[in-house]
Amino acid sequence: MEIELEFKALQQAQTLDEQQMRRIMQRYGEEIWNYIYYLTGNSEMADDLAQEVFVKCYYRIGTYRGTSTFKAWLFTIARNTVFSYRKSRYFRLGLWGGQQHPLSAFDTDQQERLMVQAGVSASAEMEYMGNRQVAEIWEIIMKLPLKLREVLVLDLKAELSVREIAGLTALPEGTVKSRLHRARRKVQEQLRGRE
Repeated sequence: MEIELEFKALQQAQTLDEQQMRRIMQRYGEEIWNYIYYLTGNSEMADDLAQEVFVKCYYRIGTYRGTSTFKAWLFTIARNTVFSYRKSRYFRLGLWGGQQHPLSAFDTDQQERLMVQAGVSASAEMEYMGNRQVAEIWEIIMKLPLKLREVLVLDLKAELSVREIAGLTALPEGTVKSRLHRARRKVQEQLRGRE
Protein backbone atom coordinates (compact mmCIF):
# COMPACT_ATOMS: atom_id res chain seq x y z
CA MET A 1 0.00 0.00 0.00
CA GLU A 2 2.89 2.36 0.83
CA ILE A 3 4.37 1.82 -2.66
CA GLU A 4 1.02 2.63 -4.30
CA LEU A 5 0.78 5.89 -2.36
CA GLU A 6 4.33 6.77 -3.35
CA PHE A 7 3.54 6.23 -7.05
CA LYS A 8 0.30 8.20 -6.66
CA ALA A 9 2.39 11.11 -5.36
CA LEU A 10 4.33 11.08 -8.63
CA GLN A 11 1.34 12.76 -10.31
CA GLN A 12 2.69 16.11 -9.09
CA ALA A 13 6.39 15.26 -9.52
CA GLN A 14 8.45 17.30 -11.96
CA THR A 15 11.68 15.36 -11.34
CA LEU A 16 12.77 12.07 -9.82
CA ASP A 17 15.66 11.48 -7.49
CA GLU A 18 17.92 8.45 -7.79
CA GLN A 19 16.22 6.57 -4.95
CA GLN A 20 12.74 7.01 -6.48
CA MET A 21 14.03 5.83 -9.85
CA ARG A 22 15.59 2.74 -8.29
CA ARG A 23 12.30 1.86 -6.58
CA ILE A 24 10.41 2.26 -9.86
CA MET A 25 12.92 0.04 -11.66
CA GLN A 26 12.84 -2.58 -8.91
CA ARG A 27 9.05 -2.64 -8.88
CA TYR A 28 8.40 -2.62 -12.64
CA GLY A 29 11.69 -3.56 -14.31
CA GLU A 30 10.95 -7.24 -14.83
CA GLU A 31 7.40 -6.63 -16.05
CA ILE A 32 8.51 -3.97 -18.55
CA TRP A 33 11.34 -6.21 -19.81
CA ASN A 34 8.96 -9.16 -20.25
CA TYR A 35 6.41 -7.03 -22.10
CA ILE A 36 9.06 -5.73 -24.49
CA TYR A 37 10.40 -9.25 -24.98
CA TYR A 38 6.94 -10.54 -25.88
CA LEU A 39 6.55 -7.75 -28.43
CA THR A 40 9.99 -8.16 -30.00
CA GLY A 41 10.92 -11.80 -29.36
CA ASN A 42 14.52 -10.70 -28.75
CA SER A 43 16.14 -10.61 -25.30
CA GLU A 44 18.99 -8.27 -26.28
CA MET A 45 16.55 -5.81 -27.80
CA ALA A 46 14.39 -6.10 -24.67
CA ASP A 47 17.43 -5.18 -22.53
CA ASP A 48 18.16 -2.06 -24.56
CA LEU A 49 14.59 -0.90 -24.98
CA ALA A 50 13.74 -1.47 -21.30
CA GLN A 51 16.64 0.78 -20.34
CA GLU A 52 15.33 3.37 -22.78
CA VAL A 53 11.87 3.15 -21.18
CA PHE A 54 13.26 3.99 -17.74
CA VAL A 55 15.35 6.83 -19.12
CA LYS A 56 12.19 8.24 -20.70
CA CYS A 57 10.34 7.76 -17.42
CA TYR A 58 13.06 9.72 -15.62
CA TYR A 59 12.94 12.64 -18.03
CA ARG A 60 9.17 12.62 -18.63
CA ILE A 61 7.86 12.17 -15.10
CA GLY A 62 6.39 15.67 -15.31
CA THR A 63 3.94 14.40 -17.95
CA TYR A 64 2.41 11.76 -15.64
CA ARG A 65 -0.94 13.14 -14.49
CA GLY A 66 -2.53 10.12 -12.88
CA THR A 67 -5.28 9.61 -15.47
CA SER A 68 -4.14 5.97 -15.56
CA THR A 69 -2.21 3.85 -13.08
CA PHE A 70 1.53 4.47 -12.94
CA LYS A 71 2.05 0.93 -14.24
CA ALA A 72 -0.19 1.56 -17.26
CA TRP A 73 1.69 4.83 -17.92
CA LEU A 74 5.01 2.93 -17.95
CA PHE A 75 3.58 0.27 -20.25
CA THR A 76 2.44 3.02 -22.62
CA ILE A 77 6.00 4.35 -22.73
CA ALA A 78 7.28 0.80 -23.35
CA ARG A 79 4.80 0.18 -26.16
CA ASN A 80 5.56 3.49 -27.85
CA THR A 81 9.30 2.85 -27.53
CA VAL A 82 8.99 -0.58 -29.19
CA PHE A 83 6.79 0.69 -32.01
CA SER A 84 9.04 3.72 -32.60
CA TYR A 85 12.03 1.42 -32.79
CA ARG A 86 10.23 -0.85 -35.26
CA LYS A 87 9.58 2.12 -37.52
CA SER A 88 13.24 3.09 -37.51
CA ARG A 89 15.37 2.33 -40.53
CA TYR A 90 17.81 0.36 -38.36
CA PHE A 91 15.15 -2.18 -37.38
CA ARG A 92 13.58 -2.48 -40.84
CA LEU A 93 16.95 -3.28 -42.41
CA GLY A 94 17.40 -6.14 -39.94
CA LEU A 95 20.75 -4.89 -38.68
CA TRP A 96 19.95 -5.65 -35.06
CA GLY A 97 20.66 -9.40 -35.07
CA GLY A 98 20.27 -11.46 -31.94
CA GLN A 99 18.39 -14.61 -31.07
CA GLN A 100 15.14 -15.35 -29.33
CA HIS A 101 15.68 -16.79 -25.89
CA PRO A 102 13.01 -18.60 -23.93
CA LEU A 103 11.92 -17.23 -20.59
CA SER A 104 11.83 -20.62 -18.91
CA ALA A 105 13.78 -19.42 -15.85
CA PHE A 106 11.19 -16.71 -15.12
CA ASP A 107 8.31 -19.09 -15.71
CA THR A 108 9.91 -21.75 -13.51
CA ASP A 109 10.45 -19.29 -10.66
CA GLN A 110 6.87 -18.10 -10.91
CA GLN A 111 5.57 -21.66 -10.90
CA GLU A 112 7.68 -22.60 -7.86
CA ARG A 113 6.36 -19.59 -5.91
CA LEU A 114 2.77 -20.57 -6.68
CA MET A 115 3.41 -24.15 -5.55
CA VAL A 116 5.03 -22.96 -2.29
CA GLN A 117 2.07 -20.66 -1.64
CA ALA A 118 -0.28 -23.59 -2.20
CA GLY A 119 1.76 -25.79 0.14
CA VAL A 120 2.60 -28.30 -2.58
CA SER A 121 6.04 -29.79 -2.89
CA ALA A 122 7.05 -30.66 -6.42
CA SER A 123 8.56 -33.95 -7.36
CA ALA A 124 11.22 -33.88 -10.08
CA GLU A 125 8.74 -35.44 -12.51
CA MET A 126 6.00 -32.91 -11.69
CA GLU A 127 8.46 -30.07 -12.04
CA TYR A 128 9.68 -31.32 -15.43
CA MET A 129 6.14 -31.77 -16.77
CA GLY A 130 5.05 -28.36 -15.47
CA ASN A 131 8.06 -26.60 -16.98
CA ARG A 132 7.50 -28.34 -20.29
CA GLN A 133 3.84 -27.35 -20.37
CA VAL A 134 4.60 -23.71 -19.50
CA ALA A 135 7.28 -23.61 -22.20
CA GLU A 136 4.83 -25.02 -24.77
CA ILE A 137 2.18 -22.47 -23.89
CA TRP A 138 4.59 -19.53 -24.21
CA GLU A 139 5.93 -20.97 -27.46
CA ILE A 140 2.37 -20.92 -28.82
CA ILE A 141 1.76 -17.39 -27.51
CA MET A 142 4.95 -16.12 -29.16
CA LYS A 143 3.68 -17.41 -32.53
CA LEU A 144 0.36 -15.56 -32.29
CA PRO A 145 -0.08 -12.48 -34.48
CA LEU A 146 1.21 -9.39 -32.67
CA LYS A 147 -2.23 -7.83 -32.12
CA LEU A 148 -3.43 -10.99 -30.30
CA ARG A 149 -0.14 -11.68 -28.52
CA GLU A 150 0.08 -8.15 -27.13
CA VAL A 151 -3.34 -8.09 -25.45
CA LEU A 152 -2.84 -11.60 -24.06
CA VAL A 153 0.56 -10.70 -22.56
CA LEU A 154 -0.86 -7.50 -21.06
CA ASP A 155 -3.64 -9.57 -19.53
CA LEU A 156 -1.62 -12.58 -18.33
CA LYS A 157 1.79 -11.17 -17.48
CA ALA A 158 1.13 -7.51 -16.72
CA GLU A 159 -2.29 -8.25 -15.18
CA LEU A 160 -3.79 -5.07 -16.63
CA SER A 161 -7.54 -4.66 -16.76
CA VAL A 162 -9.43 -4.54 -20.06
CA ARG A 163 -9.87 -0.79 -19.53
CA GLU A 164 -6.11 -0.31 -18.98
CA ILE A 165 -5.26 -2.42 -22.03
CA ALA A 166 -7.73 -0.39 -24.09
CA GLY A 167 -6.16 2.85 -22.92
CA LEU A 168 -2.65 1.59 -23.59
CA THR A 169 -3.38 0.27 -27.08
CA ALA A 170 -5.89 2.98 -28.05
CA LEU A 171 -8.46 0.31 -28.86
CA PRO A 172 -12.10 0.18 -27.79
CA GLU A 173 -12.73 -2.11 -24.80
CA GLY A 174 -14.90 -4.36 -26.97
CA THR A 175 -12.01 -4.88 -29.40
CA VAL A 176 -9.68 -5.75 -26.51
CA LYS A 177 -12.18 -8.31 -25.20
CA SER A 178 -12.60 -9.77 -28.68
CA ARG A 179 -8.85 -10.06 -29.22
CA LEU A 180 -8.38 -11.65 -25.79
CA HIS A 181 -11.09 -14.18 -26.61
CA ARG A 182 -9.55 -15.00 -30.01
CA ALA A 183 -6.04 -15.26 -28.54
CA ARG A 184 -7.16 -17.64 -25.79
CA ARG A 185 -9.10 -19.73 -28.31
CA LYS A 186 -6.08 -19.99 -30.62
CA VAL A 187 -3.83 -21.07 -27.73
CA GLN A 188 -6.37 -23.70 -26.65
CA GLU A 189 -6.71 -25.00 -30.23
CA GLN A 190 -2.94 -25.29 -30.55
CA LEU A 191 -2.67 -27.12 -27.23
CA ARG A 192 -5.40 -29.57 -28.27
CA GLY A 193 -3.59 -30.12 -31.56
CA ARG A 194 -0.40 -31.06 -29.69
CA GLU A 195 -2.19 -33.64 -27.56
